[in-house]
Amino acid sequence: MTDKIDLSIYALQKAYAEGSLTPEAVIDYIQQQTLRHQDNPIWIYQLSKQEIQPYLDAPKDRSPDELPLYGIPFAIKDNIDLAGIPTTAACKAYEYVPTESAFVVQQLIDAGAIPIGKTNLDQFATGLVGTRSPYGAVANAFNSDYVSGGSSSGSSVAVALGLVSFSLGTDTAGSGRVPAAFNNLIGLKPSRGLWSNRGVIPACLTLDCVTVFAFNPDDAEAVHTVAATFDREDAYSRHVQNKTPIKKQFRFGVPKKENLKFFGNGDTEALFYNSLERLKDIGGEAIEIDMQPFLDAAKLLYEGPWVAERYAAIEEFMQTHVDELYPTTRAIIEPAINATAVSAFKSQYKLQAYKRICDEILESVDLVVTPTAGTIYTIAEVNENPIQLNSNLGYYTNFMNLLDYSAIAVPAGMQSNGLPAGVTFFAPAFCDLALLGYAKCYCQNLDISMGNTGFDWQPSAEVKANPDMVNIVVCGAHLSDLPLNYQLTERNAQLISQTSTAPKYRLYALPDGKRPGMLRDEQHGAAIEVEVWQIPMEHYGSFVNGIPAPLGIGTVELSDGTMAQGFVCEHYAIQGAKEITELGGWRRYISD
Repeated sequence: MTDKIDLSIYALQKAYAEGSLTPEAVIDYIQQQTLRHQDNPIWIYQLSKQEIQPYLDAPKDRSPDELPLYGIPFAIKDNIDLAGIPTTAACKAYEYVPTESAFVVQQLIDAGAIPIGKTNLDQFATGLVGTRSPYGAVANAFNSDYVSGGSSSGSSVAVALGLVSFSLGTDTAGSGRVPAAFNNLIGLKPSRGLWSNRGVIPACLTLDCVTVFAFNPDDAEAVHTVAATFDREDAYSRHVQNKTPIKKQFRFGVPKKENLKFFGNGDTEALFYNSLERLKDIGGEAIEIDMQPFLDAAKLLYEGPWVAERYAAIEEFMQTHVDELYPTTRAIIEPAINATAVSAFKSQYKLQAYKRICDEILESVDLVVTPTAGTIYTIAEVNENPIQLNSNLGYYTNFMNLLDYSAIAVPAGMQSNGLPAGVTFFAPAFCDLALLGYAKCYCQNLDISMGNTGFDWQPSAEVKANPDMVNIVVCGAHLSDLPLNYQLTERNAQLISQTSTAPKYRLYALPDGKRPGMLRDEQHGAAIEVEVWQIPMEHYGSFVNGIPAPLGIGTVELSDGTMAQGFVCEHYAIQGAKEITELGGWRRYISD
């Protein structure tokens, strides 16, 4: 096979549906293409065809329509576990072989995705450059003299060179965003806790996020839909708490000029301002904001006691194998042993004060736009000055997880030297889908290829924003023609579709006999009949406020894989309730 294959998720799904490609053919193609980039240390471990075969065989008894990531190849940063494959965190002496995959990896595999290998990284996910690995410095996908960005270096370059459809990275200080900017990709950093960290070697356990690198926002959203699953065994896992719709007319924050740094790079500065004009073209109004509180908060990450979390993550290893660490990694982590509880609390107080100020600033806008990184450096430059130049690359990123925000990095265009640059959209936690929506609108008319593949992004569907309405999924007495439906119609809600959930739910008739309770159950669930109604935003609050316990509004996965806000039930309420899952819906139950 010599013809290039567009590995974007939508393109592969289309090719599979048409019968022009099979997952086996795609894997053969990828293994051939990988040979062309052997000089670039992208991979720490590549699965053989024999090791990949079980993942090809597993979904054969299921329809591709049931598996949202059927046959989609992906890479895994090597601080994230894949069962039976070594995890090293780019430190050979730390290597172990997990018996289970990380929770998020297993979610993707269960959705039909195929792991290809484990990628190189800045050791123990400490760095934004991609040069801090004993396995070698991963070179930029466009120019091998330049850094790829870290710590998720191999993950980003694997996508940019067309060796996988998407990849998993991690992001504590910017590692899911800086590599995206340097390699012309989308980098989605979800809200903390939306993607489980179980099975991930921590950098800073309280801040870490698993992330995705993708060719376009559609692909990032497809992965997010699968990966954003609550994990009861991860103490930091969080449910989606709300859904903010995108708006046709929106306000975006822009840092004051004195807050901006481009480190002498006129190209990235020009591309940043071009991106602001593009946002205005799609309905945005620029609002100048003071970024200084955000930047002050960012300093706490490495100048404060949070570095001690990096020490805590590998404390035993540090005590017995400290000489095995990459020199720069050791220089950053080892001094943290002297951090005190007093300094930790004092820094927490400072951070909380910054967060109050920053949250108030965000209330005035729908999102904020910054450069992802002010400039880019050669590998030689970083090796000459590893600490300061790495710090420069984190100027716009280090505050994000400290302040608990969601973010997405998007391409901004190409510099005169042929290297990509990017910008980042960020907003409060749980605005992930809204940011993806703005990213889609922004990228639709962006004349730029996907990574360095030569393929252009073809949107899978037109992006439509409805600023005044919100969708809500109903499964019981609010269904059409049932007793409580009037609570929707009197608020001018409109029926959008009659559909069903993904086959991941159980339904119970609550003891009062008037309402059902729907619970998510990945292992024993079924598809439940539901309706999607669109309700005016101005009436949404009063509708939700009228919902009595034990019912509430949460995130419901529909049969097509999309997520929407809808009725869910607290677990305690099923005690004494009658399970009616096998009936497939509330209508069938009340008609029997």
